[in-house]
Amino acid sequence: MPLSSSLHRAAMTDRTFSLEFFPPKTPEGMAKLRDTRAQLALLHPEFFSVTFGAGGSTRDRTLETVLEIQAAGLAAAPHLSCVASTRDSIREILETYRSNGIRHIVALRGDLPSGMAEPGEFRYANELVSFIRQETGDWFQIEIAAYPETHPQARNYREDLLNFKRKADAGANAAITQYFFNPDAYFNFVDDCAHLGVTLPIVPGIMPISNFSQLSRFSAACGAEIPRWLNNKMESYMDDTASIKAFGLDFVSGMCDKLLRGGAPGLHFYTLNQAGLTSSIWQRLGL
Repeated sequence: MPLSSSLHRAAMTDRTFSLEFFPPKTPEGMAKLRDTRAQLALLHPEFFSVTFGAGGSTRDRTLETVLEIQAAGLAAAPHLSCVASTRDSIREILETYRSNGIRHIVALRGDLPSGMAEPGEFRYANELVSFIRQETGDWFQIEIAAYPETHPQARNYREDLLNFKRKADAGANAAITQYFFNPDAYFNFVDDCAHLGVTLPIVPGIMPISNFSQLSRFSAACGAEIPRWLNNKMESYMDDTASIKAFGLDFVSGMCDKLLRGGAPGLHFYTLNQAGLTSSIWQRLGL
């Protein structure tokens, strides 16, 4: 049974719903992703984004995955991180995407590769956004990252908020957030951005819950808070993966519905190259 009323579904027509993949490392992984993509294409998302490894470590695989998505008649948005990169290397990547008709970029600072001390010619994502605009004008729709619960490397919330404003002011069209499990963190962040004059769409990033131990590791690394009550609930299921998935599906679907009812301009799903849970949430929401 969809969570949303028909009136609510009608109001979603001007919202953006998108999905994220990571580029597989093996031919078997690529074959599996093709199957996942075929299933998720039935949901008619606005676009599929594809991640970009630290320091461009997955550059070729990201390009290959993006071109396959586009060749299937679907919209693709490659991630592009600038840390440990030069202007010439970023210029080359942008030209490759332009020449292949890609019109959408997710612009990120990214992480330094292990063992590398210097960030390269770009230090921050706002510099990358400015460079893309200087080089390509309005060719690309540019998405940037947002952190409702604060970037793990930021000194404080206020500093992170101002960093986000700089990225937005540099020429971004929209933002996608780090995943979270506290809708109030998202709504507070959006309100604080509006007070600073930042009005671009800020789309919540959604992480379906399937493997709780894996999710805990991800969250510790990226600074996404798992509320204590939710952590305790998940731990109580121990190794009962079916119960974890069932409860996670209910919780995340309800959170998504609350976000949309509260005015979120869409949803961006971190699929982890899996179709099942994302499809189930999508259907429950009546999308």
